[in-house]
Order: sequence, then structure tokens, then C-alpha cells
Amino acid sequence: MKNYRKSAKPAEIPTICVGNVTVGGTGKTPHTEMILDILQQSDEWGAKNLAMLSRGYKRESKGFQQVIRDGKSSFYGDEPLQIKRKFQAVTVAVDKDRIEGCDFLCHPEKLLESKKGRKCQYKDFQPSDLVVLDDALQYIKLRASVNILLIDYNRPIDKDSLLPFGSLRDIPERVGDADIVIITKCPYCFEESERQEWAQRLGIEDSSKLFFTTVRYQAMVPLFECADPRYIYAKTTLLFSGIADDTPLLGHVSDKYKVRDHIKFQDHHKYTISDFSRMCRFVRNNPTSNIITTEKDAQRILDVNGLPMDIKTRLFYCPIKAEFFSEDEKERFAALLFKYLR
Repeated sequence: MKNYRKSAKPAEIPTICVGNVTVGGTGKTPHTEMILDILQQSDEWGAKNLAMLSRGYKRESKGFQQVIRDGKSSFYGDEPLQIKRKFQAVTVAVDKDRIEGCDFLCHPEKLLESKKGRKCQYKDFQPSDLVVLDDALQYIKLRASVNILLIDYNRPIDKDSLLPFGSLRDIPERVGDADIVIITKCPYCFEESERQEWAQRLGIEDSSKLFFTTVRYQAMVPLFECADPRYIYAKTTLLFSGIADDTPLLGHVSDKYKVRDHIKFQDHHKYTISDFSRMCRFVRNNPTSNIITTEKDAQRILDVNGLPMDIKTRLFYCPIKAEFFSEDEKERFAALLFKYLR
């Protein structure tokens, strides 16, 4: 961030860094999608070549790789693949070295010239005009044009501790260096009076850089083409996920279905065919139930070969969107964001 990265170098083009100071669960992926959507709809950036760069957590590939829609999450990581499948016009790439990644996105011809670039499988893309950096607040070598810090409403950092005693992976004081702070996962009944309270507890003097979003669950989507849409109207379900915190999802699904079984895997769990044996038993005992998971898990499940048809026909995922509480706040956020990018 600004004070923390005096020796850091900026990229050749504008960059937006989206990150947090806690371990997982603040909503980086839906907020990255929200920002890309705002950029694509804007007059200033809608016609530009936009890119998103991630390290590709737990991927099997090495170095810089351009993400393609029909690739595997094991090769790219689930989050970059999810974003590419939603934003076809955006160049999505993974690289642990963010400076190198930004350089390749600015100059794709270097992929043909450099030794590191030769490892990239798909080299065909246009030079990028802007890069959204996913989870790069702790990457101190690169100075972004704008740093956006996400804080979970349900896990205030002023009441947390550094690892291993808490979930903080960075000091809370970094809030003061952020250009924009977003309190995520706010309840739908969020009170206006809480805005000033949050500014005070975080030590934010300029409240114009503080924003609040909530999570909106979207309609269930079948993961496979062979799915029977009638299972959406089932009365009961099996819910499973491999994300940091599926408590909000459990609450949402419980409003619509009776959850007969709930399976929790570790965050970014790599699914194998054996993971579905319990689900197969569930289907035999509950033939009219459906099975629900998250959109992020869906990317990893598509890597699994040999899934039984009984699973495929009733498996749905639940997309989520990060949204501001009003159109006015969304426009205020966009104006501040574009100001930093000029």
C-alpha cells in the first residue's frame, strides 16, 4: 500500500489490487467480479482490454499461464477459472510473480521471446490496458494504482489477532493505507448509523473511502447439461462445499429446502470420485432430493471424471453477487475508483 510500499514499482498500466488482511472468506472473488462488471459497463473502460491476474492458489501449473474457459481448475485454480467463464472478454491469467505477470499482460509478445514465457500454453491475447490484481495486498514488490481492502462484517479486524492466535495475516493498521475499504457480507437490514461506527472503530478519518456491500444469492444453476431442472423444486437437499465459510450459504439454502445432510470439505478441496460415495448413498435413500454446492466448488467438480448420472442429474450450484445497498453508493464507488485510475 502507499506507506508500506515506498520502494515498490508500479506497473506500466493502471492496476486495481483487491485483497484482505485476514485468512479467506472476505469475498474477494465476488468483489473482483463486481469491479470487472463496473469497468465493463463504464464509458471510460468498457472498450478497453481488461485483464485479471491471480496467483492461482493450489494450481498444478507453473509460471505465467493464460486461463481458457474449457481448462481445468487443477491447472489454473478454481477462482481464475470461474472468472474467465463469466467474463469471456477479459484476459485472465495466473502468475505467482505479479510484476512478471503484469509485464506479460502488457507485452504478450515477450511470451515468445523469454525462457519463462515458453512455458505458457496459450499465448494469444491482446495487450492489456488495465489489470485487476486478485489477493495482492501482501505482494509488496508491486505498487498498485488503487488498493481495495475487504473486511468481513462478521469478523471485525479490530477484534481479531494475528496468526496463529487469530485469523489476521497482516497488521490491522494497514487499513489506514488502503485507498478504498469495503465492509463485505453486511446483513440485508444494515443500519445507516453503523457506517460512522465502522469508520470510528477502524480509525478511518475520511469516510468517503468506506463502502458497504452485501451478498445476494442468485437462482440455482445446473452444473451439468444432463441435469433435470425439476430437481430445483425438491423439498430436501444435500449441501456440500469446500470453501472457507459456508455458514451464510447454509442459512440461504435452509430457507428453501430441508437440509438432510451437510458435508464440509477443506477450503479449495480437490475433489475425487471417492468424495461422492456418501452422496451416492444419500441419493439412494432420498431419491427425490437435490444436491447443492457453491459456484467455486463447481469449477473443481468439473475436473472429476466418472461422476454417476444420479449425481449429475440433481447437482446444482448457487452463484452469489456482491452488491452495494444503493445505486448512489455504487456510482460513488465507481467515481472514486476511476479517479485513482486516471
